[in-house]
Amino acid sequence: MISETPRVRFAPSPTGYLHVGGLRTALFNYLFAKKNSGKFILRIEDTDRSRYVEGAVENLINALKWAELQFDEGPDIGGSFGPYFQSQRLDIYRKHADELLQKGKAYYCFCSPERLKALKEEQEKQKLPQAKYDKHCLSISPEEIENKIKTGQPFVIRLNVEPDQIIQFDDIVRGHVEFESNNVDDQVLIKSDGYPTYHLANVVDDHLMKITHVIRGEEWLSSTPKHVLLYDVFGWERPLFAHLPLLLNPDRSKLSKRQGDVAVEDYRDKGFLKEALLNFVALLGWNAGDDQEFYYLDELIEKFSLDRVNKSGAVFDLQKLNWLNAEHLRKKSNSELLLLLKDEISKSQFKDRYFPDEYLLRVIESMKERVSFVRDLINNCKYFYEPPQEYEQKAIEKNWKPETPDQLKKLAEEFSKLTNPTKEDYENSFIKVSEELGVGKGKIIHPLRLAVSGQSTGPGMFDLLFIIGKNEVIKRIVTAIENIKPL
Repeated sequence: MISETPRVRFAPSPTGYLHVGGLRTALFNYLFAKKNSGKFILRIEDTDRSRYVEGAVENLINALKWAELQFDEGPDIGGSFGPYFQSQRLDIYRKHADELLQKGKAYYCFCSPERLKALKEEQEKQKLPQAKYDKHCLSISPEEIENKIKTGQPFVIRLNVEPDQIIQFDDIVRGHVEFESNNVDDQVLIKSDGYPTYHLANVVDDHLMKITHVIRGEEWLSSTPKHVLLYDVFGWERPLFAHLPLLLNPDRSKLSKRQGDVAVEDYRDKGFLKEALLNFVALLGWNAGDDQEFYYLDELIEKFSLDRVNKSGAVFDLQKLNWLNAEHLRKKSNSELLLLLKDEISKSQFKDRYFPDEYLLRVIESMKERVSFVRDLINNCKYFYEPPQEYEQKAIEKNWKPETPDQLKKLAEEFSKLTNPTKEDYENSFIKVSEELGVGKGKIIHPLRLAVSGQSTGPGMFDLLFIIGKNEVIKRIVTAIENIKPL
């Protein structure tokens, strides 16, 4: 047994941002570890230096911490199996590559890029299923190899894949999988710059870090026979594999940046709650076997099972994410939302204005059922933060009549008599004026809303008046009478 304790890893490459597919992989690994009292490890696979992006590691770690997927071992917290940067483990990979050379399971290849390109083009002309190396360097004598190395000729180290073999393994998601070795290339293990390829480093690290389950995206399924071969030639126990389904756009194409946001940071910056994003991502290819769609992280841990992961691709439905965000927002306490709203205000045009907590809590209470994002508590109701800067034209056309100014003046006079008015006081004053004028409530209430908010929709009228306050309400009525002209 590799380890009595389940050990899983999330092993991203630092290429700039955390893809939502990467977040799902991290989440499924995290859920599996927590459900089974195991360990969740973060490993940075940074051996492809051509794709390395400065600051990407920090971005990855910050994104995971924002999502509260705390790893048990990793770059900034250490652990018993470090280092957790592959670029700091080069000697380990070379040692294992040398072991394969000595066993005759790997060989030096000195072929130039020009020869490899010509070989690939020739195979494409012949319409072969895939381009493969032709084992040209497998027959080079030890003396010739030694001479080429001494003279500084560039080389790579390749795995010697035996022909006519069936490579098979069982995948938790996809079931029994078989590949013919004739279709598997003699993969490069060590590149000419001395760095390992993903395949060698991945297998060596998973073995040395005692990884019990390799949970990763379906795009790595075709690489798994190469990994299985490496486990076998080293004589190591294989971990269990689980390949997660692809993420798809609504048109069933592979999710890509060309068709929208794919970075976790993009969704965070757009105001999506981490609880909603995790809830949404968890449902991309997994379900608990029931109709439940709303989950908190602890519920996901309780219900998660790799056996319930689907094979077919999962469609990234932005409308569903928006719905989940609204649901999670509404389930938050007003005090939680207050902290989030104050943070949004600090980044808004109102950052230099002071709003008491009591005032903001009233705004939250009145708008909570009407918004999907915390920023909507500002953008959808700016009238709570400043007087109307303009008035909705359709509402003017429909509701602002020649008699409206006199009706609103009467209402303002009645409001001015109130002392510390409650919502009920505003409502009683409104009813009194309506009756005295002998007009239906709708004839006054719509213009009143327009005068106070500049809009035709919003929270309850008397909630709105109570929150804004008597003096400001009267001031806004006067301003509206002066500025709005019937069309």
